[in-house]
Amino acid sequence: MNKPESLINKIEHAKDLDYRMILEQSIGLFKNLWQKGFIVVSVIVVCAIGINFLFGLIGLSPFSYNLESGFDLESFSQNQTRKILYAIPQNIIISALTIALVGGFYRMCKQFILGQTLKDDYFYFFKKDYYPKLLMLGILYTGIATIAQLLCFVPYLYVFVPLSYFSIIFAMNPHFTETDIVKTSFKIGNKKWFITFGTMVVTGLLAMLGILACFVGILFTMCLVYLPVFLIYGEVVGFEGTSDIDQIGAGEDSENGM
Repeated sequence: MNKPESLINKIEHAKDLDYRMILEQSIGLFKNLWQKGFIVVSVIVVCAIGINFLFGLIGLSPFSYNLESGFDLESFSQNQTRKILYAIPQNIIISALTIALVGGFYRMCKQFILGQTLKDDYFYFFKKDYYPKLLMLGILYTGIATIAQLLCFVPYLYVFVPLSYFSIIFAMNPHFTETDIVKTSFKIGNKKWFITFGTMVVTGLLAMLGILACFVGILFTMCLVYLPVFLIYGEVVGFEGTSDIDQIGAGEDSENGM
């Protein structure tokens, strides 16, 4: 069982990673697990739409900007601020759900690269014991993201990378406290910021190609964006029974032999 201090030590002494390797491994893993990723993304989208609709019924839906009277920078800025603040309650819920669902996806990715039997535990973390932690992580995630958005674009661009590690840190170390998860996420996010951001941008652009398939196709490709974070974590920290993501090839052969 990993300890926060052990992970932070590994992160501090992590080797440099290769962009091309992470991208190739991401695409390779996507080819084998895109069906499971599609289910995860679809559930997240459906939940987000449903939650937004429910909050709209009670009058807490974010405002839309009215362009009929022309564009005014001051009023647009005020509207965006109100929109961000009004979206806090629903963002907390959506963030908590996303962390749990993506965490379940990462568990399946880990099972695949370790050559273990793949279990469709999409809702693995939807257990009573994890509810308080997920809610608190949702609050922390939303709080950090909201403050960064209010401070303007650049701070949000920075914190987006560490926030992306919440799910993988939680999924691989569910025994960590909320503070440990945040601290470790920012540690690895800061240490590997450029390669994380760069690979996520590239995989994001590749995932957007799904729009060409009548827009719905993006549901099939969007999970690709989650994979660089998983692979970088594996290279920096390692998984139980392995410290090398190169075993993806072996896992792929095992999957094809089933």
